[in-house]
Amino acid sequence: MTGRGPGGAGPGRDAKDVPRDALRDSPLRRLLLLLESFDPQHDELTLTELSKRSGLPLTTTHRMIGELTAAGILERTAAGRYHVGLRLWETAALAPRALGMRETAFPFLEDLFLATRENVLLAVRDGDEMVFVERLSAPRAIPVLSFLGRRRSLHASSSGLVLLAYAEPALQEQVFAGPLRRYTSRTLVDPTVLRAELDRIRRCGHAISEGHMSLSAVSVAAPVRDETDTVTASLTVVLAGSSADARRLVPAVVAAARGVSRALGAPSAQRSRRLRGGRRPVAPF
Repeated sequence: MTGRGPGGAGPGRDAKDVPRDALRDSPLRRLLLLLESFDPQHDELTLTELSKRSGLPLTTTHRMIGELTAAGILERTAAGRYHVGLRLWETAALAPRALGMRETAFPFLEDLFLATRENVLLAVRDGDEMVFVERLSAPRAIPVLSFLGRRRSLHASSSGLVLLAYAEPALQEQVFAGPLRRYTSRTLVDPTVLRAELDRIRRCGHAISEGHMSLSAVSVAAPVRDETDTVTASLTVVLAGSSADARRLVPAVVAAARGVSRALGAPSAQRSRRLRGGRRPVAPF
């Protein structure tokens, strides 16, 4: 697994947890350590907090924060705290994988959102994690912890399970080897059970997660394929309820994911000649 979390190379570490050579890393590495100090629970930090969470000396942190603030990458509040600046958001939004995928998928996500009035999410895989690149949510929808740009483990949600099910075998084995974090009592942390679930997802073409990330939420996800028929994203609806509620949304979620795949040029998602001739299919797909 990646080095985030306790004892890893991600945010939230005490200085004593940082490898001795981390402070001698390149300027780029020190920049990443500072930026990775921010997360949804720590979106504003003081200079001291940034120094502690990044593991960098206070003097180094002070100098770098000054430069980042002057460049607009970070912004300073009236209370003397720092948060991510618009300059960084503008740059990140240009990432080709996220930008192209979001633009293509948005009409389908919007239709699904208008039909369900639930949380609709789009995620892509980055190594052994996933990143949410789009989210639509109604005021009455169940609150979710899936912020744009938020990273999540692949094994603990329907979004991640879909991406993991179609990932290369070597990556799957890496995830199976763990550690598999338990978010709730229902999170899949047994490699044998997880393998069986991935097999089921590949057979039926969708994933349902009930209480894996939050006991109050259930979700259904389907794969999105690119022009090579490779699964490059997952489309998900998250709602309050049971797996029975999620199963009722499976046709709509699969149809939306198939629509995105078709727009991306996936061969397996193209309509057959017979259907293009105007005949309606017996089943949705």
